[in-house]
Amino acid sequence: MQRYGLRDDQWERIKELLPGREGSVGVTAVNNRLFVEAVLYRYRTGIPWRDLPERFGDWKNVHRRFSRWAKSGIWERMFQYLAADADNEYAMIDSTIVRAHQHSAGAKKRGP
Repeated sequence: MQRYGLRDDQWERIKELLPGREGSVGVTAVNNRLFVEAVLYRYRTGIPWRDLPERFGDWKNVHRRFSRWAKSGIWERMFQYLAADADNEYAMIDSTIVRAHQHSAGAKKRGP
């Protein structure tokens, strides 16, 4: 597995949700997994589309496909599916969730 790639268990969870798979109506995609990994790589590294490594193919085609999927709601459906069955691998906790006790800021400070 490459650094920003999907693990096999992660790919198994989403592969049936994506268009272009074998047996689905329409054109069969060349490699859905490589495309999803290209999108993940781009967002995890924060690079512009133009700087996408060549191993993912032409950046223009990747961006065009990403835009088509976004417009047709594929990404949203995938995220809703994954959110409904969350494994809590990552938990984001910040001050909007965890509040300090009302007396936590009132302690007297020790002098020098």
